Amino acid sequence: KSMSSGSSAVDVVLVGVDGGTESIRVMCTTRQGHVLAAASAPYATSYPYPGWAEQQPDSWYSALCLAFKQAMQALTLDQVNAIKAICIDTTCCSVVTLDASQEPVRPCLLWMDMRSGVEHTEKVLQTNDVALRVNSGGSGPVSAEWMVPKALWIKENEPSTWSQTAYLGEYQDFINLKLTGKWIASTNNTTVRWHWTRGNPPLSLLKALNLEDVVEKWPAEAIAPGEVVGNLTKGALHDLGLPQDAEIVVAQGGADAFIGMVGLNVLRPGELALITGSSHLHLGVTDSGTSSGEGVFGAYEDGLMPGVHVVEGGQTSTGSVVAWYRRLLGDGVSYDVLNEEAAAIPIGCDGLVCQEHFQGNRTPHTDALS
Repeated sequence: KSMSSGSSAVDVVLVGVDGGTESIRVMCTTRQGHVLAAASAPYATSYPYPGWAEQQPDSWYSALCLAFKQAMQALTLDQVNAIKAICIDTTCCSVVTLDASQEPVRPCLLWMDMRSGVEHTEKVLQTNDVALRVNSGGSGPVSAEWMVPKALWIKENEPSTWSQTAYLGEYQDFINLKLTGKWIASTNNTTVRWHWTRGNPPLSLLKALNLEDVVEKWPAEAIAPGEVVGNLTKGALHDLGLPQDAEIVVAQGGADAFIGMVGLNVLRPGELALITGSSHLHLGVTDSGTSSGEGVFGAYEDGLMPGVHVVEGGQTSTGSVVAWYRRLLGDGVSYDVLNEEAAAIPIGCDGLVCQEHFQGNRTPHTDALS
């Protein structure tokens, strides 16, 4: 529901932030969910080689600050002063490497990056570790989108990057670190993309891969979505254009699509959310955290939050294919025009069919090279 900034005073303003593939979005609402202001800011993705996708972590934070300030312009001073909490969700698994000064060592391996699918996903699968039960009941394949194969690729292919990296985490962790100074993971991310179980890292899997040293780089603590990460630091208050005496809590978020389940109120066994964006996800709630079988990811025990177990299917490239096609035609072409023209022609006309395997395939046939 919309609500103009000039309307009656509110006692609490909440800020939701969505760090997506193409841009970051900021929305300010009342505690009842009335929208007071919204803004977004884009950032670039680079594709150095086929199957690779990278972004600059600092561009995320710059875009957040820009969008946040733009949203603040639509608020009254009283509403700005009423901001009490911020929560961020981001793409996942987008792997960030930071040095001891918390500066990026290399560009982020974006969630859709498939470089580890050449050999490292197979190395992970060959361990036959119990943690792999979430990959088709242990039979695999393991997705190149996930944390462990990406971390293994960095260690084996970029040893200098690995030795410089003091912090290895996600987009989510990086933004929360910039805002609070705290290096704390989300149990949602770690459960659905890091092969963690009940807040614990997969130590036997890491040992089998000679990857045990990643534990020293990962956040030592993981908390559930909604729990408090910390307060905005003075530096973050300055960067966001907020009063220096403000006391604003940062609540833990998680993977963008999974947090979308909360917004859709898909929280009970038997319910399913269809999440559309750069990729597609089918996220179902199950009454059990046991393995779900071939062609499906999960079940992720307590994957969304304690007591909410999730199974997953979907496809890596969907909206991102449309975005690619629009860029190919030029920025002057709108999505509305593309939709109108697409609706006017039959599917498969002139014998042309486009497969969505632009960055591999997710489920039921997990294949980074398809």
